[in-house]
Amino acid sequence: MDTATPDPFAPLAARMRPATIEDYAGQTHLLGDDKPLAKMLKAGHCHSMVLWGPPGTGKTTLAELIARYTNANVIRLSAVTSGVKEVRQAMEKAQQDAQYQQRTLLFIDEVHRFNKSQQDAFLPFVESGTVTFVGATTENPSFELNNALLSRVRVYVLKPLENDSLNNLLDKALSDNERGLGERGLTLASDARDALIGLCSGDARRLLTYLELAADFTEASEISLGDIEQAVGEKVASYDNKGDTFYDLISAFHKSVRGSDPDAALYWYARILDGGGDALYVGRRLLAIASEDIGNADPKALQLCVAAWDTFHRVGPAEGERAIAQATVYCALTAKSNAVYRAFSDAKALARKTADAPVPMHLRNAPTKLMKSMGHGEGYRYAHDEPNAFAAGEVYLPESLAGTRLYTPSERGMEKSVKAKRAYLDDLNARSNRKRYK
Repeated sequence: MDTATPDPFAPLAARMRPATIEDYAGQTHLLGDDKPLAKMLKAGHCHSMVLWGPPGTGKTTLAELIARYTNANVIRLSAVTSGVKEVRQAMEKAQQDAQYQQRTLLFIDEVHRFNKSQQDAFLPFVESGTVTFVGATTENPSFELNNALLSRVRVYVLKPLENDSLNNLLDKALSDNERGLGERGLTLASDARDALIGLCSGDARRLLTYLELAADFTEASEISLGDIEQAVGEKVASYDNKGDTFYDLISAFHKSVRGSDPDAALYWYARILDGGGDALYVGRRLLAIASEDIGNADPKALQLCVAAWDTFHRVGPAEGERAIAQATVYCALTAKSNAVYRAFSDAKALARKTADAPVPMHLRNAPTKLMKSMGHGEGYRYAHDEPNAFAAGEVYLPESLAGTRLYTPSERGMEKSVKAKRAYLDDLNARSNRKRYK
């Protein structure tokens, strides 16, 4: 496949942009040899799609590869500079090219910035096949794109590059004489390499930008950790060579929230951000904390963490980081209970041990007359027809496990009322059983 000669004055990240699928870094879940998207492109076919993923994961590069493999003209539009007028002009050009059997790929980077009117302007041309639409976005497309547009595209999720892919990218950049830094014969010290990998957070563009800056700073044949520090600045100090410091920071954050210390939790969160960490990683940990350490003591904690996650995607890091900080403080100060966490762990262990325990006959499904004649569903008591919508004395576990207790609510927060409710239901069951066996 023909490849253009790279611009020697372009940034390293631009010069190293791959020209073939085989040269593409990461995203093997989409572009591996046996994956449908890779097979489709190699066959010269394409469909409209949205590429959703963090910065530096190859969205624009993949769009350019799609255009190259499908021999399509590319129209690039910007949400900032292109209004409805510019969109319509571009679509007229695409219609003209279509008369000459020329395929047009409409590429819109940061498509979430396109408003409804802009999206509506090119929607009919996507629907008719006049253009193949490829949108790239760092935001959740289900929040930002019209439902009408979403229904006509396939959404592909791009992931941060893993360490193996990043290491391969570094090796290529250092060895490639034409596109990379190969002519300089540079090597990369192991601690400098580890620092670069840790600091880029799976972002290939950031990785190559830092590498190029460090190469500019050094006069030696080996790029050192000191060169990386000069190129990147203070952030490098927050990570050690193996990345262990990051996991220590997130561990300290989790334990501070669990220990109900909002000040320490905010401090460790800020340390993670200062070290170049991803706020959404902290957001994911908060979601785990809300179910593991808070549970039914305060069910609102889980809702607030989901809202903070949503806020980050809607408004971006500047405001979104504060929403995660708000959720951090709430989770730190609210009531704690790991009763659900322990009960679920015990339930999974019990299920593994008793996988052959039969479902009681009165709980079995009975969609046919044959099943009913076999006793399926016989004797089942519909809870809504019982006093207080509770069938006192009914058994829902396998006979061999009757009476097993997995969930024991705590006395903290809302679980205190849950515990009282459970004690009330236990008393109703006990009374029903006494009547039954008199």
